Amino acid sequence: MTSDGAAPRTRSMLRWTVTNAAVDVLGLRAGRRRTTAWVAGLMLGLLTTLVAGVGIGAFPVPAGTVAQVVAHHLMSWPAERTWTAPVDAIVWQVRLPRVLLGALVGAGLAVCGVALQAMVRNMLADPYLLGVNSGASSGAAAAILFGMGAGFLEHALQVTAFLGALAASLLVFLVARTAGRVTSVRLLLAGVAVGYALYALTSFLIFASGSAEGARSVMFWLLGSLGLAQWNLPLAVVAVVVVGTVVLLTVWARRLDALAIGDETAHTLGVRPERFRLALLVAVALCVGVVVSASGSIGFVGLVVPHLARRAVGGRHVRVVVVAALMGAILLVWADIVARTLFAPQEIPIGIITSLVGAPFLLVLVRRLHATSA
Repeated sequence: MTSDGAAPRTRSMLRWTVTNAAVDVLGLRAGRRRTTAWVAGLMLGLLTTLVAGVGIGAFPVPAGTVAQVVAHHLMSWPAERTWTAPVDAIVWQVRLPRVLLGALVGAGLAVCGVALQAMVRNMLADPYLLGVNSGASSGAAAAILFGMGAGFLEHALQVTAFLGALAASLLVFLVARTAGRVTSVRLLLAGVAVGYALYALTSFLIFASGSAEGARSVMFWLLGSLGLAQWNLPLAVVAVVVVGTVVLLTVWARRLDALAIGDETAHTLGVRPERFRLALLVAVALCVGVVVSASGSIGFVGLVVPHLARRAVGGRHVRVVVVAALMGAILLVWADIVARTLFAPQEIPIGIITSLVGAPFLLVLVRRLHATSA
């Protein structure tokens, strides 16, 4: 009688196992199809956004003319210009570098936000968390107000901001490291403390300079601007660092999945949380430092976009990183379009636009967290 009852149970368990396996496979395939659809749609949206970003402005340029100017400079086609020299200068020298820088900055901040939220297991984390933005701001303020880094000539602002960002990252790591270990909580608290201290230092530099014009320049830079974009070294460096960070985080996607669950799970899966957290800190600090040195301090992109990417394609970081990069690029280019056209010909800092978008999102997120905990 026992064997007669065991056989149906065995067949039932086997059927249940096979069914679950089939569901998992179908779910994996569905997730891949959804990710492919999102990536394809976002790439098309990014291309459209880039063309719109170059064409829209105080002097509008048709999309066909934009395509011709770009093709002429890249492939010498068409060989004969049918547009004026001012149009050529506006498209190629002014707007295209600015739009490309905006896309790179948005992508970099978004993927760094993804990495930080996995690193500290806190969905409210963003690149401001490490104090890197504050360090870059202090370096830029020193260059604008007191001429530090003058030996770097026209790149003095970018170089001093980048060095300030690296110094802030190193300080955060040293403060957070105790007994040879760096935990997410200590990293979070150290980033907040260092960020406030460096923000105070920047305010002191503005006060000590006594220059009203310099103070206005620093304040505009603190709120972010893409006006420094040019076809020279800074844009190339930003491109290399951002693309490298996206590729690196995609390669590290499985480790990010493990770290986001918890240190114990990461240990079980062969990931050393302390060492991996340090590697993430270095990668994020480098990316954010380069991005902030080129565009100023732009907030909320690294907070908002990772959540949108997870809602679109789920929680697996191999998908989230790529989707977040594309979303961040699109978001920041459109924010820049609004910033330079809303009160044209006067330009407002791009950080104001991203804050207007990000602040309501943060309030909604906090309310959801409160409802979940209750």
